[in-house]
Amino acid sequence: MIKKEEIEKIALSVESEESSELAARLGEAIAGQFGPRDETPLCIVARDPQGTLAGGLNGASHWRWLYVRHLWVEASQRGRGLGRRLMAEAERLAKDRGCVGIYVDTFDPQAAAFYQNLGFTRAGEIVGFPPGHARLFFRKSLR
Repeated sequence: MIKKEEIEKIALSVESEESSELAARLGEAIAGQFGPRDETPLCIVARDPQGTLAGGLNGASHWRWLYVRHLWVEASQRGRGLGRRLMAEAERLAKDRGCVGIYVDTFDPQAAAFYQNLGFTRAGEIVGFPPGHARLFFRKSLR
């Protein structure tokens, strides 16, 4: 065990990039306690007939949950069901991966209503993040 006076002698440095060693060490510790993360990326892209990006979804499945990190639909395509199609495909793929749920977060009240209309329930919020707004967290069970 490191004593308090020894802690004060440990050098700290600010790095310009994230440490892969640190991430690996934390990953090992978490896996030892909670089981392997088994993270698999997910990317669904929607293109119009000319090949222009119309929308898409980025995420990752881990611990049998799908995290939707990014969902974006081109402004001219909104309100036509593309976001709903992207989320439906993500849900289908999550089920294929054996996921038990999906989670997502947003700052946008319109996006929050969208997720709730898809059957997501609010799981939490951080008020004032970003300033003057709230970060809202949602979850949906796939069982």
